[in-house]
Amino acid sequence: MTVTISMVLLFGVVLVLLVHHRKVAVGGATVAVLFGFLLASTDAGPDISDSLQSIADSISDQ
Repeated sequence: MTVTISMVLLFGVVLVLLVHHRKVAVGGATVAVLFGFLLASTDAGPDISDSLQSIADSISDQ
């Protein structure tokens, strides 16, 4: 759970920085956020979460 909250915070900060530096428009950022919410509610959501958890575990083991 801690890794998930950290990842959400990290991606949120990156998205805010991209919008701030005008690399992504506000509309594009909104679409990205909505896509993330919709993707999480599909059957792929748990698989993506497990993959990110595995990557985070392998990085923390080093």
